[in-house]
Amino acid sequence: MGEESNIRKWDELIPDALGLIFKNLSFVEVLTVVPRVCKSWGKTVAGPYCWQEIDLEEWSKNRNPEIIDRMLRLLISRSGGSPRKLTVSGITNDQSILLIANHAQSLHTLCLTRSSITDSITETISSKLSALSSLDLSYCNNLGAPALESIGKSCKSLTTLKRVMHPLEVISMHSQEDEARAIATTMPKLEHLEMAYMLVTTSSVLEILRNCKRLTLLDIRGCWNVDLDERVVKRFGGKLKVLGPDMVGCHEAGEWEWDDWSDESGGYLAWDFVAGDLDGDDDYYAEEVAAAFWEEEGDGADANSKLVNGKGIYF
Repeated sequence: MGEESNIRKWDELIPDALGLIFKNLSFVEVLTVVPRVCKSWGKTVAGPYCWQEIDLEEWSKNRNPEIIDRMLRLLISRSGGSPRKLTVSGITNDQSILLIANHAQSLHTLCLTRSSITDSITETISSKLSALSSLDLSYCNNLGAPALESIGKSCKSLTTLKRVMHPLEVISMHSQEDEARAIATTMPKLEHLEMAYMLVTTSSVLEILRNCKRLTLLDIRGCWNVDLDERVVKRFGGKLKVLGPDMVGCHEAGEWEWDDWSDESGGYLAWDFVAGDLDGDDDYYAEEVAAAFWEEEGDGADANSKLVNGKGIYF
């Protein structure tokens, strides 16, 4: 009996502890399965303990923008209005971007891949993103140098920037040299920079290396107009690792490793990206979410929460 009395029941754990445990579950499970276990778990999921890190990147791919916006509003509200990390894909309206920016006072990591974010909206919100240390704007085709310059001037603690482009989508572009120079002149604290398939040249990449002296990783795979050799890169420090068409990296010992696939241009061809977009993952998420969402009941539930036309989203 004594041993049994010392065993803590799962439904009696404090919300902070439950929140840490639930972080190991998928987004879908936390939102749909956990609340049905017991009231205390439902209250925890309805509060900020599970939503300091909001990961919607996979779920949001190819989803209706209105559905994404509603989900963002729900989860940002549950986070207490100040998430620390937010990842989402495919935002197409300024309202969603403004929503994120207006609740970014504690936001350190932001991922907006494949979103229709523009220079003008970025310049409007960048001052609200000053806490950011990591930003992913990969496959965002509607922004350019003005947006990156505004971010660099406002986000003084930025150490990671991902600006990867799709090889098929840059065909119609002329150059992204101005973007590279905006990075070089406004983001001196960068340690991790991914700019694969950007239309840049050796000159602008060297400018980045000269100004961003803390860089430890530079990804320039698919940047075919960039020509860096071992001798040039070694000048910028032994800890710098470069991923590019002709080389893999530089280790702390200062020894270069030339790998077997370097002659194959960074490991990917354009049609590899197309095939990867058709892997069916989004269909899996759509089916599971649509099947699993239900109206919340009991304490801690939003009185206005309900299933919307079978789409698996709440008002």
